Amino acid sequence: MNENPTYGEVYAEGRACLTQAGIEEAALDARLLLEYVCGTDRNTLLAHGDRAVSEEECRRFRDLIGKRADHVPLQHLTGEQDFMGLTFLVNKDVLVPRQDTEVLVEEVMKNLHDGMRILDLCTGSGCILLSLLHYSNNCEGVGVDLSAGALAVAKENYRRLREERPEMAAWFLEGDLFAAFADHKLSGAEREAGSGEKFDIIVSNPPYIETDVIGTLMPEVQEHEPRMALDGGADGLIFYRRIAQEAGKFLSGGGKLFFEIGCGQADCVRKIMETAGFEEIQVVKDFAGLDRVAYGSWFRR
Repeated sequence: MNENPTYGEVYAEGRACLTQAGIEEAALDARLLLEYVCGTDRNTLLAHGDRAVSEEECRRFRDLIGKRADHVPLQHLTGEQDFMGLTFLVNKDVLVPRQDTEVLVEEVMKNLHDGMRILDLCTGSGCILLSLLHYSNNCEGVGVDLSAGALAVAKENYRRLREERPEMAAWFLEGDLFAAFADHKLSGAEREAGSGEKFDIIVSNPPYIETDVIGTLMPEVQEHEPRMALDGGADGLIFYRRIAQEAGKFLSGGGKLFFEIGCGQADCVRKIMETAGFEEIQVVKDFAGLDRVAYGSWFRR
């Protein structure tokens, strides 16, 4: 390349490198990384492809392209991902929010009313809970995760979103599902939101990949996303069983439990929820026509 390469030339170099590395969306990822480095937008390549790229911008771009060629997720390189029209910080401690999970949030929103209380188990980046709170009024929520690193990300996302919606009310607890309430030393505000009270909605996108299947996943997932957020045990169902068995203790009458599920898991998750005492169980498909959400109501005392 020339000493002072143009924007278009640098982009072409990055695209070629990612293509050679077998990155599926090489052109898109190269463009997004160049925009990230240069602070530009999608129109720059077409309208200003002849603009000069500085030596420092070239260095940073080539460094990121090299990491992406090694299958480091794009979102880990830029540090963020859009979800439900909001921008969330992400890193190696959390799953990258996916479009399929928006189906889960949208189903919860259909049943979410002002003033409700939400419990998000395996909260990760907090994208599910915080999206629900952002698009509702006077709701409050608790996010639980076993990973301290994940909770640090969730808390930072909460801080950022509160700059726009300062009335948002969320608390984050570190612990193993419902045990977090017993293990955590609650402050006064957290106690009001937590342990002795019921929730109107419990939602979870739990680990649901079968242990033996994780090694077959794309490198971006199996090598760079947290295994504890993926591994659902030998049959992928361990967390559905654990959550469904205890959820009734934390749900108000008529409260609902929502799960994201993997394709092919609908019948098993339905049976798990029925055995635990949930009624009116529904399964919802995602944009690809695959079973993606299962939810049911709790009417027992």
